[in-house]
Order: sequence, then structure tokens, then C-alpha cells
Amino acid sequence: MSTFALPDLGEGLQEAEIVSWHVAEGDHVVVDQPLVAVETEKAVVEIPSPKAGHVARLLAKAGERVKVGSPLLEFEEGRHAESGTVVGDLPGPPPARPAPVRATPAVRARARELGVDLTRVAPTGPEGTILLADVHAAASRHVAGVTPETLRRARRTMAANMAKAWREVAHATLHDEADIAAWSAAEDLTCRLIRALIAGCRNEPALNAGFDAASFSLRENPTVDLGLAIDAPDGLFVPVLRDVARSSPQDWRRMIDAFKRSVQERSLTPADLRAPTITLSNFGSIAGCHASLIVVPPQVAILGAGRTAVWPVQGADGSVALHRTLPLSLTFDHRAVTGGMAARFLRAVIADLTGASGS
Repeated sequence: MSTFALPDLGEGLQEAEIVSWHVAEGDHVVVDQPLVAVETEKAVVEIPSPKAGHVARLLAKAGERVKVGSPLLEFEEGRHAESGTVVGDLPGPPPARPAPVRATPAVRARARELGVDLTRVAPTGPEGTILLADVHAAASRHVAGVTPETLRRARRTMAANMAKAWREVAHATLHDEADIAAWSAAEDLTCRLIRALIAGCRNEPALNAGFDAASFSLRENPTVDLGLAIDAPDGLFVPVLRDVARSSPQDWRRMIDAFKRSVQERSLTPADLRAPTITLSNFGSIAGCHASLIVVPPQVAILGAGRTAVWPVQGADGSVALHRTLPLSLTFDHRAVTGGMAARFLRAVIADLTGASGS
């Protein structure tokens, strides 16, 4: 037997979680055939076979976390391992295998969240496909015996990152509002927020920086690599829009739409999530006006936008009019950023948002 171990997936990642196997024990595979899908740091990665041969044994189960270098499967060795030719007496019929489970990745992910064994779920979809409703029905039949849910994959990663950030960072938050009455009805809110965040970084580059706690040093980043928080049923994903200050709002929109599709399809790569220099969270698209957000080091700032509201505003002549306003929350690492720096950054953001589209 020869063993195939979880390879180094790059980006300094140390472990991955088995999402699903594409092969079974006894299968013959060819070079570069997908063997298994794993998730590491929120990205799903397909691992190909390094060789042709017969799969003798799978050494990890779906849902299991595996360290880099740990064995994944064993290949048969010997004269028939490569060709599939059987030498000698023919064995009797192989033991019957259970029918493969037919379910989409989203249904499988939901089943893992609810602790539902898909092999025990009665399918109602076409050609024996298990639907989301089938998973929910199976889960509801076992409510009385529900056990605490173990966080997996993206939610597990988020939990670990948030706990680490909370321990390390000296969080402080500023709240304010931007008067956006001058905006047109067709304004792209997220793109306007990106433009305003860039203006804030130009005014106070220290908020687009990385803080090294070991050396107590602050390194300003030459580009604005924006982490954009995207909510999904499986957890929070933060893909990175690279060098946004050198691209256009049309480019931003294309990148945002592409990342949203990747989140839905679970096709983000580790490179998509690597090394943001500052983060934007448009949580107001769901609910909430202001928030105390979490800064993930080595970043030193995250800008949040709440739900827009209409408030009476007094003009210079004393008249009162109803204006649409956008609540803003800027959380920063007070070890690296002073209150004055944060306030000047937020002031620049508000000044950019207050103007009309073409200003």
C-alpha cells in the first residue's frame, strides 16, 4: 500500500475539513482526477489524484478536520494497481455497496449543520435526489434528541478568528451619519461606500495599515485591498477586492457580483480571501443602524454602514426638511490608531458620501 497525505495548500494553512469524497474504496482513478473536496479558511479546494491506481482505503471521513501531511487514503500496490488487471483466481462477487447519496453541495452543508445523516433520509427529488425539505423534515423528527451543534467549516473559522481578534485588539468605535439627500435613486450604495473608504484612506493612510504587535510597528500599505463582508447561510465570508483605488466603480461592481456568486457556489479560493488591508461591512442591508465591529489583525480598521433612515435636517436659513441619512460605524485598533486619526478618516468618508454621484 502507498499512502497519499493532505498536501500543502499554500497560504500557510495548517489544516482542512473534508467536505466530500469523489471516490470510494475499490475505485480506479487516473492522474489528476478529483479525489476529495476540502475546505480551509473558508475556501473549498478540490484535491486531484497524484497517480493512477486503485483506492484501497479512505482514511478520513466527511466533516473530519485533517492536518497538512496527515494521510487521506491508501492506494493498492502491486502488478494490478495501475492497470486494473486481475491476476490469479477471480474472487467472488464484491459486497454490495450502498446506493450513492444524491444531494447538492448546499443540501449536504445544511445536513451537516443540522446533524442529519443523509444515508438515512428518504429522498423526494427526481432520480432519488435529496432535497432541502427532506433534510429539514428529517431534522424535525429528531428534535427531541437534538445535541449541541459543533461549528464546522466557515463558522468554525469565523469563531476562531473572532475570538483571537477580541483577545488581541484594543477595539474602539466612532459613530456618525452622512447626509445622502443629494444621491440619485439609482445610486449603488456599496460602490459609493468603497469610493468614500478610499477617500478616507487617502486622508489618513494609517487606517489602511498593518500592525505588528510583536514589534509594535505600523506598516502603511501601498494599495487598498478591501475585504468585503458577505453574509451566507454557511457563515461570514470576506473576499478581497484588490487595489480598489486603481479601478473604477464598474470594476468594483463586477468583482462584487462575481464574489457573491462564488460564495453561493462555494468556489472561493484561498487567494480570494488573503490579506485584506481594511474591511467594509454593509450590515444595514439586513438590519441595524450602528454597530461595534471586530477588527481582524493585522488590519487596524473596519468601516460599517447601517440601514438608511430619513431625519429632519435644519438648513442654513432655519428651514427644516427631511433628508435621507446613512449611519456609519468605524471600529479601529486603538493600539495603532489614535482617536484623532480615526475621526479624520471618518470625516473624509462622510465628506465623500455627502456629495452627489459625479462630485
